[in-house]
Amino acid sequence: MTYRILAMLVALGVLVQAAVIAWAFFGFAKWIDEGNTFTQEMMECEDCAWNFTEERGFMIHGLSGSLIIPVIALLLAIISFFMRSRALLLWGVITFVLVVIQSQVLPALGHSYPVFGALHGLNALLVFIAALIAWRKAGAPAPVPAEPEGATGRPTPPG
Repeated sequence: MTYRILAMLVALGVLVQAAVIAWAFFGFAKWIDEGNTFTQEMMECEDCAWNFTEERGFMIHGLSGSLIIPVIALLLAIISFFMRSRALLLWGVITFVLVVIQSQVLPALGHSYPVFGALHGLNALLVFIAALIAWRKAGAPAPVPAEPEGATGRPTPPG
């Protein structure tokens, strides 16, 4: 049950990430359309007031993507080692590795090479899919071995 909850939280986290970054960028575009300009000085300001409400989306995206989702994915990977299924272990670890790439590798590369921003978006879809597969695998009933003929304790009817 815990495995399923953690896998679903990772998947829902990806949806939240997509929503808040879209909210932030659309708010930023509206703010620019209203005649405002964005400078390097504004970006480096540590104690400046918010320029527009949707700017909070950037903060939420950064916080949840660099801390909250990775912690949940780490817990999923740890718990997957105690599950009695190779499939659950596999998908727990795959989800965690994709989250590490998403939260640590691609953002760092994206600041120097913006093309990695596209890979950041594509990898988010892979994280979402892997988390859903992990969730689904954890809910699938264990396969029941077929009973050999006559193993039910009842005589097998003749021919």
